[in-house]
Amino acid sequence: MWGHTEWIHAIAFSPDRQLIASGSHDHTVKLWDTYSGECLTTLQGHSHRVKAIAFHAQGHWIASASSDTTVKLWAVETGQCLQTFQGHTESVLSVALSPDGSLVASGSSDHTIKLWDVETGGCMHTFEGHTKQVNAIAFTPVGDCIVSAGEDQTLNIWQLQTKECVKTLFGHTKPVRALAMGPTGEIVISGSEDETIKIWELRTGQCLGLLRPDRPYEGMNIAGVVGLTSAQRNMLKSLGAVEA
Repeated sequence: MWGHTEWIHAIAFSPDRQLIASGSHDHTVKLWDTYSGECLTTLQGHSHRVKAIAFHAQGHWIASASSDTTVKLWAVETGQCLQTFQGHTESVLSVALSPDGSLVASGSSDHTIKLWDVETGGCMHTFEGHTKQVNAIAFTPVGDCIVSAGEDQTLNIWQLQTKECVKTLFGHTKPVRALAMGPTGEIVISGSEDETIKIWELRTGQCLGLLRPDRPYEGMNIAGVVGLTSAQRNMLKSLGAVEA
């Protein structure tokens, strides 16, 4: 599929898998036919790179988040921009639609998460708790909570009824870049720059498992090894070596 003129930052399947949406550094969102590869429409309106996209559960709408500090909601069938949500003060890096389609959540470089009313375009609440940018966001399948992942190495669970952070999940040692919500809402999976994937139970906040491929020097003890520069020692550690 060819058509964007710069980097592609985000990509998503429609719920029925008939469409692929892509968001680009060229400020546009494109909708593609999954099977023919044809570009069906180009959604234009953002004035800066598109960092994240998300389909509504029924596939009628798509939300896009941009470095122009806005979130836009588009009608998939017509390509019309239905709402522009304005309020973040820095780049918007993540976006999600609630299961019933009534809410949009967005995470930003301004360290906040905003909850938007789809019908009015108004900001219903601003969640504050992360100390750095918010890289990923997801609703639970029933829409009662939002999970956010940040550059501050944490995941936060926000209860929508009370507007409170009910749990903060610690364990990653570098920024958390990606989230995937389990189909039942009982678990969430996070991916981090620390090269691990963690599986969390939402109810307890417990880490149920950790996934990481073996690295070339996994477990090799370099304690007492002489002749290594600090850069070489750090490189070996990044490849699995330990000093024990």
